[in-house]
Amino acid sequence: MDIFTLLTFTIAYAIAVLVPGPGVAAVVARALGGGFRGAFPMVLGILAGDLVYFVFAVFGLAAVAHYFGPIFVVIRWAGAAYLLYVAYKFWTARPGAEQMKPKSESALKTFLAGFSLTMGNPKTIVFYLAILPTVIPLDQMNPVAFAELTFIVVVVLLIIGCGYAWLASAAREMFRSPKALGRLNKTAGAMMATAAGLVVWQH
Repeated sequence: MDIFTLLTFTIAYAIAVLVPGPGVAAVVARALGGGFRGAFPMVLGILAGDLVYFVFAVFGLAAVAHYFGPIFVVIRWAGAAYLLYVAYKFWTARPGAEQMKPKSESALKTFLAGFSLTMGNPKTIVFYLAILPTVIPLDQMNPVAFAELTFIVVVVLLIIGCGYAWLASAAREMFRSPKALGRLNKTAGAMMATAAGLVVWQH
């Protein structure tokens, strides 16, 4: 790919990732509740979901994604239900000196939550299956161009996703008292529930 095309894609993708949506809300909520380490697997899950749609678009599988639309609806509702469960865990957690991450929450579960969130996120679907083909000449795709675009997706999403997580985690570290931590827990729970609502509402 020429530099102009790669730059155009980078800017378009960075804007799409930066715009607050269910993914951003979920990452911020996870970082508020469990710190940067608790949110990082969710960032990786969101990245994995983005890469799935990226492959769909690059290899002309938009029709396949459309054909299996009901599957993505099920994934969206399952992801929303799990986010609500995590929101409940945050809201009812008793803060203390220890990290506020729910004990039953594993890195794998957090990763899968981020993945299902992306797979059911209409903004992601629109970008990869509608906007991407207008930015990238997919008929000129080759292994080198695919590697270049994949690299951009990985780097941009990790930088922005980790940036959101780090900022939220830094804000969390400013509060040390159990009362303040309890408020952060409830804030995280409310944001996670909001993310679940956005996942269901945006269709």
